[in-house]
This record gives sequence, C-alpha cells and structure tokens, in this order.
Amino acid sequence: MGLWPALLVLISQAGFAPAANAAIAAGPSVRITSPLGRSATSGSIRIVAQIHPQPDVPLGPVQFFVDGKLLQTDADGAPYAVEWADENPFERREIAVVVSDALGHEVRDTVVLEPFDIVEEAEVTSVLVEASVQDRNGRFVKNIAPASFSLMEDGEPQTLDLARHEAVGATFALLIDSSASMSRRLDVVQRTGAALADHMSPLDRTIVALFSKGLLAVTGPTNDRATVAEAIGAIRSHGGTAILDSLVQLARRLPESDGRRAVILITDGYDENSVSTVDEALATLKEARATVYVVAVGGVAGISLKGERVLRELASKTGGRLFLPANEDQLQVVHAALADDVQNRYLLTYTPANQKHDGKWREISVKVAEPEYRVKARPGYFAPRPAPIRPAIEFTATDPAGAYLDVAASDLEVVEDGVPQQIDAFYEASQPVSIVLALDASGSMRHREPEVIASAGAFAAALRPEDRLAVALFSDSVTFAHDLSTDRKATWEAIDGYKVSGGTALYDAVSDALARLQKAEGRRVVVVMTDGRDENAPGTAPGSTHTLPQVLDQVRDSGAIVFAIGLGTNVDERPLQEFAELSGGRALLPREVSELRGVFQRVIEDLRRRYVVSYTSTNAERNGEWRNVEIRLKSAPQINVGSAGGYSAPER
Repeated sequence: MGLWPALLVLISQAGFAPAANAAIAAGPSVRITSPLGRSATSGSIRIVAQIHPQPDVPLGPVQFFVDGKLLQTDADGAPYAVEWADENPFERREIAVVVSDALGHEVRDTVVLEPFDIVEEAEVTSVLVEASVQDRNGRFVKNIAPASFSLMEDGEPQTLDLARHEAVGATFALLIDSSASMSRRLDVVQRTGAALADHMSPLDRTIVALFSKGLLAVTGPTNDRATVAEAIGAIRSHGGTAILDSLVQLARRLPESDGRRAVILITDGYDENSVSTVDEALATLKEARATVYVVAVGGVAGISLKGERVLRELASKTGGRLFLPANEDQLQVVHAALADDVQNRYLLTYTPANQKHDGKWREISVKVAEPEYRVKARPGYFAPRPAPIRPAIEFTATDPAGAYLDVAASDLEVVEDGVPQQIDAFYEASQPVSIVLALDASGSMRHREPEVIASAGAFAAALRPEDRLAVALFSDSVTFAHDLSTDRKATWEAIDGYKVSGGTALYDAVSDALARLQKAEGRRVVVVMTDGRDENAPGTAPGSTHTLPQVLDQVRDSGAIVFAIGLGTNVDERPLQEFAELSGGRALLPREVSELRGVFQRVIEDLRRRYVVSYTSTNAERNGEWRNVEIRLKSAPQINVGSAGGYSAPER
C-alpha cells in the first residue's frame, strides 16, 4: 500500500472521514483538512477543504458553515479556505463545508471541534522526559540500554520508572516569517517550509502559522500535505517582524498532544516589533512543553549577530537546535536531521522526589553512560501549581442614609490584603437561601409573644417559595421546632408554638444555627432575635456552654451571614454587632416590639439587594489564613459596602 492510501485509511479509522464524504461516483468529493481538532484558545484560524470535482463538471460556490450558520462562500476556486475566529474554545462547534456541481449533486463534510476541558492538576505524580541521543557526528543513536540513562532534578538523582526507545507522531508547527525583510528570500522560505512538510510521517500533524508584526491566520493541525503546501504557497511578505511575540502567541495555541510538540521557526532573525522579552518567550514555550528548532534563512541584510544569539538561545533552552544553512543545498541535510531528531526519541519517566505543588521550575539533566554520546532533552518542567483560589464575596451597597444602591461590576474595586484583584464574575445574589430563624424564648420575652409570633410569621410568608427556613427556639437550651424546609404551613405551626421561660442561651443558639447550616448548599443565613444578653434565668451566670470568642470563630469560618436583632433597651449590643460585622450581615436594634415586623422586613429587603463578586486570587498559597478583602466603589468612596470583610484561604 502506498503512502497516501495508507494515510487515508488512518484518517478514516481516526474518525475524520464522515459517511457523507464517501466516494460518490456521480458527484464531487469534499474533505475538510483543517482544523481537525482544537488548535488554539480564541484566535483566527483557517478552515480549509480539499474539493475534487468530476471531470468537465463545473462546481458551484463552496459554502462554509459553523454550527449551521453560513460563515462565508468561496467562489474563487482552489484553494478553498476561509478565516474564522474561534472566539470560545470552551464550547462545542461543528464546521461544515457544502458544495454542489452543475449536475445538481451536493456533498458535504463536517468536523466537530470538542470544547477544551479545564483540568486542575492536584499533584506531581510522574514526569515524562523525551530525550534524543546523538553520536559525535550528530546521528541519532538507537538501542541504548535503559540502565545507561541517569537523570537529575534540581541536582538530586531520580529513580527512572521507564526508559525505552520509541518513534511516535509529532505536532510540527511551522512558524514562518512573512515580514517585508524576507521579501527577497520568500521563494527560499516557501521551498524550505514545503521540504520540511515532505518529511512528515503519517502519524504527524502539521500547523502552518505565518507571522509579521504578530501571528497571522493559522492553518491546521492537519495531516493533509496539499493543505500544508497551499498554506505555504500563499505566503506574501509584508509588514514588520515580531518573532518573540509570535512565539508566545503560537505556544499558547498549540493543541494538547501525546507526542512531541515542535516549533520550527523559519526566519532571518530580525525582530523589530516584539514587546515580549526572550525570558517571557522561553517561559511560555516551557509551559507549552514545546521544543524550538530554528532554520535561520538570511533575509535582505543577512542574519545579525544579535539575531543569531537570540535564536540560538531559544533553541538551546528548549532542547532544540539552530540550523544555519549556508546555501540551499544544505537545506536537505537540515530537513532530514530535524525530522530524525523530532520523530525519534527515548521516553524516560520518573516520579519526582519533590512532590510540592508550588508551580516552580524544576531543572532536569539527562546523561548516558557512554561519554561520547550527547543527550538532548527538555531542560526542565514547571511543577503543578496549586488549584486556583476563587473566593466569592457577597455584599451590599448602601448610601449614608442606609438606602440600598444598584451597582455594576465596572463600579467596583476589589483589594485582597492590599493587592488589587481582577474581577472574574459579578452577579446579583439570587440563589435560594437556607435560613435558620432563632427566636429568644426566655422568660424576659413574656408579654411579647403575640408580636413575635405575628412578625416571625410575616417574615416566613415574605420569603421566596424556593428559600428553606428552619425555626430554633432558645431559652435555657436550644430546640429546633422546625428543620429546614420550604413547607410554610409547617413553619407557621412551629412559630405558633412559641412559648417563653428560663434563661437566654444566645451564644448556643447562634452556634447551633451555624452548625445546622454547615451542610446546607448555597447561601446560608442566621436571623437571631433576642431582648437581652447571654445569661441564665437568675442572671447570675452565662446562659450558654459556648463562649463569645468560640462563636465568633465559628461565624468567621462558616461563610454564613448573620442578621442580629436586639429588641428593647436591655440588649447587649456588642456581640450582636460583632456577629453582623464579621459575617457581612446587619445588626438591627428596635426599641419597641411594635417595630419588630418592620425590622424583619428590613432583613428580607437586604437579602434581595445583595451582590456577589468573584475573582481568582493573586495569592495561590493554601495556608488556611484569613485574608482581608475590601470592596470599594471607584467613584463613591463614601458608599458603605457591607461584606464579611474577607475569607479564610483553603488548606492543602
């Protein structure tokens, strides 16, 4: 079987040749050859189709669709390609190409781009290192015994779990300089790119990325040589040169792959427009696990010493090579050497002794026992970072008179421990709420029962149907008269059973309410109402087994909001204020029992006028410590923003 029949079989087995693309004797054929998968984060890519008409039968316009909507029509003949902005790679997309001929036959091909998955690595389990071994003449050395390899990480010897020789497919990204400085050597650049593509094996995928002042449209990944050749043949030189910026952009757009990822940079080395530094480019390439091979083609003014120095550094520090062919006759040697170096490798794996999740760079060095052999491998890897910390802070905004305000994300500044943060999400806090209503049923509440029952019942009636409510009564101890439920009839029955006697176990009531909410999903709220202080019935000792500091710690760690209502003139206001301030709630202090209904209504209004702001913390340290978060309105610092004031960082 020849190369192309074998390649077509491989493509079909891989799922890239839909049934609609089967040979149709009486009509044209169409096959999408790029992209065959997600190759980028958001950015411009080229959709390419190979179309073969029946002899002497004219084709109609070629239509390109994305998710069933017409993107563009190509009526200019081959090559059949359009540009498309893949703006959201985290959503599924279906690309289709439809063509008909003069005899009325219509055929189509489709490719589905599956969404990227967000994966958070939790630990350093095993590290894969790809190494090539060459003799003193630069030839690849095979059949080296596994025991001949030794590997060091940050100077510490590691135990290899696996060492074997393997030839596998690779992703080749041809990053081709199409700036104006390459105009006189454009034919050489095109021949160089085409010759490199000729060395691709059936297992390889190729990306063609042109650049000038930045990365231009990207073709691929594809395994169709005609598509690669058309992309290279379409190069036109214009504009300035930004090598480092283009490397950074391409590295971020390389697809995930089990094989090696090689960037083949063809350029004259003149970088006049980049904003990125060499260190920034290297860091991005290392993150992408990409090896850079540079083919330096002298442009209008040749290759400068500075340009050669930068290109050599890019290649050497990513485990690649710099080729400086003196003439076109040497290019064939370059092509063969490059393909051999990329496609042949030893796989080395080991479990690092250092299992910290610190995101730091770990240096790797690989050697073999034979001193005359030279080993090339990536110089290291970044340890997994801790999973991002994404706090969500609920808050209210009120003017100096206490009136609630409408705000937008653009109005806000968020500062964590003095460091400004970038807001990821902002929304109204409209999720269902789980509420524990804790009512003081001590003897001092005698003669207030009717108003308490009426106002608490009105509070329950004003909640949304999806909000869950529990009723706790506290005197000498705490009793849950009604557990969390949306059954308002049961709630009212529990409230109607309100009877008073004994002391005031205020701190126990708040503690038990928080404990009940601990496993509740979504927003959690405690509404506690009392007319006194934490004490026993004679007023000679505390009424609770919990102390105030213990309950304050519990409030801080719970993530629940506390609304503390102090009724009358004998209230101990300080703990109520602390409960509210620490949780981002509110302390309300009505003097008369007749005000109680309005106070409960104030709680309802507060719950309906709250916002949530979320961000990815710039501090990824998982140390369990408290972090102060300040939310401010940019143009109105006098506005009061009420929140919990921060959060406790997660622990490992």
